[in-house]
Amino acid sequence: MLHKPSFVAILASLASVEVANAWFRLPCTIPMVQERVDPIISPGQISQHLHSIHGGSNFGMNVTYNTLRQSTCTSCQVAQDLSNYWTPTLYFKDPVTGQFEKVPNGGLLVYYQNRGSADVANGGKGLKAFPPGFRMITGDPKKRSKIYQEGLGTPAELAERAIKSSCLRYTTSNPSYDYYGFPTTDCEAGLNTRLHMPACWDGVNLDSPDHKSHTAYLSQIDNGDCPPTHPIPLMKLFYEVTWDITGFASRWKGKPWPFVWSNSDPTGYGWHGDFFNGWDVNVLQNAIDHCNQTPDQLNGIVNACPYFTIIPATTAGACRAKTTEVPESINGPMAKLPGCNPLQYGPGDATLYS
Repeated sequence: MLHKPSFVAILASLASVEVANAWFRLPCTIPMVQERVDPIISPGQISQHLHSIHGGSNFGMNVTYNTLRQSTCTSCQVAQDLSNYWTPTLYFKDPVTGQFEKVPNGGLLVYYQNRGSADVANGGKGLKAFPPGFRMITGDPKKRSKIYQEGLGTPAELAERAIKSSCLRYTTSNPSYDYYGFPTTDCEAGLNTRLHMPACWDGVNLDSPDHKSHTAYLSQIDNGDCPPTHPIPLMKLFYEVTWDITGFASRWKGKPWPFVWSNSDPTGYGWHGDFFNGWDVNVLQNAIDHCNQTPDQLNGIVNACPYFTIIPATTAGACRAKTTEVPESINGPMAKLPGCNPLQYGPGDATLYS
């Protein structure tokens, strides 16, 4: 029987990683729903692959800012945030049977970071809250290899650098390590998958045809300047999801890496994330402007901001999506991934089958 990781334990472990000095950390409990729905990429239709979704309960194929604001609960722990956050789902492919099994995770941790030269702390004019209807993505589900030399600073290289994760092994004598794609060993304390969102906006478009062009990354990903084409500085979102892969360790010892993303990705390079804003914008802007003074606020403790109503983890963990729009078997063991996506190893871009 698989051990289900403790959400509290995972939050404690993440407090020690290098990005923990965020402006505030928003804990989201286990996924509110896992289904093939993506209202940014595939509005109004079934998505190509399975996602793990967190946040406001009105998530759906045709979600809007207004419908999100009418959600009756959220799986994240700030009541004024009814946004949706989602990523692909991790599967174990049994090397003996070839069957796929869904891997448990301990929830999503979203870091809201006050990064960049525009932040008041860095002498700038200040960061802006996400406007109503704003949405964005990072990463590319088709990607199957690393292409660029790290540090080039081009938009394409920054997008590649935004997806880098960590194999946590601190419960053993083995050292933890960061990686692009997938690691090659068991991660006894968790497979800690991470991504940076863009933090610069063109100030006009709430979305764009490729769902990326209306946003841009900071010049150093985690700091730096916004380009002149995208002059509006936003809070920078950083996602972490820790997957309990060590529960499968005895089943692949001495064999190649057996985990795959639900978007038919056995390489790990196709990890990506989506954000659909559902914040009370005035609350978020007040928090940006005023909750950056006390030691607890500066250390990223979310309940130190008086503008937020904190939801207990048990309450947030009980939130479920209003409806499940794509009822299907997703847990496994099963012969194919949800959507019948065939694994594509690259190194060229994958084809996303509908």
